[in-house]
Amino acid sequence: MTSPLPERAGRRCHNVLNPLHSTHYFSPDLGREMAAIGLGNERGAYFATRAAAMGAVGAGTVTATFYNFRHELVAEHVPGVWRTASPDAVLAARTRAVDATLRRLLGDELIASEVVAEAAELALRAAEACTRTARPLYAAHADLPVPGEPHLALWHAATLLREHRGDGHLAVLLAADLDPVEALVSHTATGKGMAPRWALGTRGWSREDWEAAANRLRERGLLDAKGELTDAGTALRQSVEADTDRLDLAPYTHLGAAGVERLTELAKGLLITALGNGAFPEGMIGKD
Repeated sequence: MTSPLPERAGRRCHNVLNPLHSTHYFSPDLGREMAAIGLGNERGAYFATRAAAMGAVGAGTVTATFYNFRHELVAEHVPGVWRTASPDAVLAARTRAVDATLRRLLGDELIASEVVAEAAELALRAAEACTRTARPLYAAHADLPVPGEPHLALWHAATLLREHRGDGHLAVLLAADLDPVEALVSHTATGKGMAPRWALGTRGWSREDWEAAANRLRERGLLDAKGELTDAGTALRQSVEADTDRLDLAPYTHLGAAGVERLTELAKGLLITALGNGAFPEGMIGKD
């Protein structure tokens, strides 16, 4: 009989797998590979990189599936990016960037180790239980082939698990009546979201948009005058995470408690190595 999952075990696993997926977004290797196919603009390259699995979609689809980006920013780059580089070319460049990034952050010895191979096997097994229904970014990535090399297979599986959880999370945000900027502001107020300067610098919103969203949250009793979450705000954010966990339970239940614990352990070790080698810029997370 399979042991029941400990509370939040899936979330803990996600919290170490998701950063491994995200390393390429902050990597000079991605910028280099995208520039080589004509996508030298950082924002345009980001939209193309993440959306390419869906094909040559328009700005509306990207805004809908990414959720917290200003549509006008998206429309500056999409669908124009596809006139410069096809989705297939972007996906190939992304794979080259991920390969280079992981080799640089983890080292060739760790890349070739049983640690990475076992983590890839476990993550792929978990992803077997992900479902496509109402999960467009996950479904698009699930149609892509699994890479043969274990470190790339691990990254692919982490991507599937990330987008599966992410698609469910957006449904929960919508049900919680948190619009894109309100979602950012309230997440930042937890201390676990992007610092405002990072959110504003990458998502296309203005400081005025941020303050207007904060005022709306205050009117709902979710933020106090200092911008901190009230008890009601804390409860709402906790319910958002709990509902996201519930919608994302299937892959971790499928893997089982022992498998989830082992995958979390392996991914945490890999992440610690990546962080030690400068995977992410300083000051990205926080309230200031």
